[in-house]
Amino acid sequence: MCFYLCETIPHIGKGSKRETVKIEEHIKYWLDSANNDLDAANSLFSSEKYDWCLFVGHLVLEKTLKAFYVLNNENAIPPKTHNLLKLADSANIELSKEQIIFLDEVRNGDEITSPSRRIDLGQICSILNHKS
Repeated sequence: MCFYLCETIPHIGKGSKRETVKIEEHIKYWLDSANNDLDAANSLFSSEKYDWCLFVGHLVLEKTLKAFYVLNNENAIPPKTHNLLKLADSANIELSKEQIIFLDEVRNGDEITSPSRRIDLGQICSILNHKS
């Protein structure tokens, strides 16, 4: 479904009946999807599935940045990338040094592939969650 929408926004329909989607609808598409993913991330965090929470959290940030891209690029279709720093740059968002570090850390955390690294992340998050 997302592939279809990403390919058709800002146009919906086929052939000569294609209609341009208003920028507000295009932005709403990305933000609604990000909000849905945020709900999922919260549920995953509550159930201590931290590796998946981080993965879905990355999607939340990515979709939010894509909404900003649409806003700042005259309703253009966002680039097909998962790189948060590239998305922020292409969306013409000026980031502070702290924000750059944060997005880079999210990207690095999302690249967790080995089971032992997932366990480490789970243990760290579990400890932090119990301290709060």
